[in-house]
Amino acid sequence: MTRNSDSVLSRRKFLIASGATGLAGLAGCTENNTGDSGGDSGGDSGGDSGGDSEGTDSSGDGSNELSGTIDIAGSSTVFPLATAMGERFQSEHSEVNINLQSTGSGGGFANYFCTGQTDFNNASRPIQPDEEEQCASNDVTPVELKVATDALTVVVNNDNDFIGEGLTTEQLQTIFSAESAPTTWADVNSEWPDEEIEIYGPTDASGTYDYFIEAIIGEDGPGHRQDYSATEQDRTIIQGVQGSEYAIGYLGFAYYSESTDSVQAVPIENDAGEFVEPSLDTALSGEYNPLSRPLFTYPARESLAEDHIAEFARYWMENSTSREIVADEVGYVPLGEDEQQEMLDTLNAAIEEAN
Repeated sequence: MTRNSDSVLSRRKFLIASGATGLAGLAGCTENNTGDSGGDSGGDSGGDSGGDSEGTDSSGDGSNELSGTIDIAGSSTVFPLATAMGERFQSEHSEVNINLQSTGSGGGFANYFCTGQTDFNNASRPIQPDEEEQCASNDVTPVELKVATDALTVVVNNDNDFIGEGLTTEQLQTIFSAESAPTTWADVNSEWPDEEIEIYGPTDASGTYDYFIEAIIGEDGPGHRQDYSATEQDRTIIQGVQGSEYAIGYLGFAYYSESTDSVQAVPIENDAGEFVEPSLDTALSGEYNPLSRPLFTYPARESLAEDHIAEFARYWMENSTSREIVADEVGYVPLGEDEQQEMLDTLNAAIEEAN
């Protein structure tokens, strides 16, 4: 196995190491670590920003200034991207206050967004029918906007030298399935060490957990094993795997990309029978399957009636093709121009309906 070398900005390397917990340097933009947060937050508010949005002053001279509060909860995987967009938007609109929480996709929908307490919910998988029903019962209309593509990453300890070229999806299913639940690596492959498997992963409130079940275990399968170290902190997964020679875990690519010296990514066999390592390029090309996945944010249509919320949503979509922000800084695959236009059309239609 070889380690991926996709670059990200040094400020995110510092933040992941230090475990910073606020959107530092941007007044009013805060994080509550009430869910499965990876700890990636604030810092430099410069960089690539989008074009002027209708009704928005992007010149920074204070004319037509927006003001108000934007409440966002949801996916820890989308959290660093929301952070980057929020920082830049606030640098142009200092009277806008962004409250950003990392709660897990499902936790955000159930406890915040569908109850009408937040304006956006970030998600690393599509909204589920029961969540749509909960939203509808509270007069909340979610608007689905794709914001990037992720490569869900399986990681093992740097001293693991027995997996070889990678893992098949069948081996992943064996390791994480509630039905098989092997105790040792030898239970998965008789040629591997007769040593206990130490497993780390997200909680069941996480969209990453849901997507892993969908892609690997199967939605109609036996379910995800529960005798593992479940955590709401993505960097705890990294630390756990780093600390045990026989550990394995999975998480979003952005967090792995900050820890390539600490753990190693496992190549996964794709539908063509090739073992492929996660990277921005292999996720974009479709080679890294079945673990490439879309990432979303869901604004509430009702909230889009407020100018500052509508303009932030537009700003995010206008910057969704930015390699500097989405790929180089955060570690995901940006949208293509056709996808971006589709999302802008969806958003603008929702804003018109809201008004």
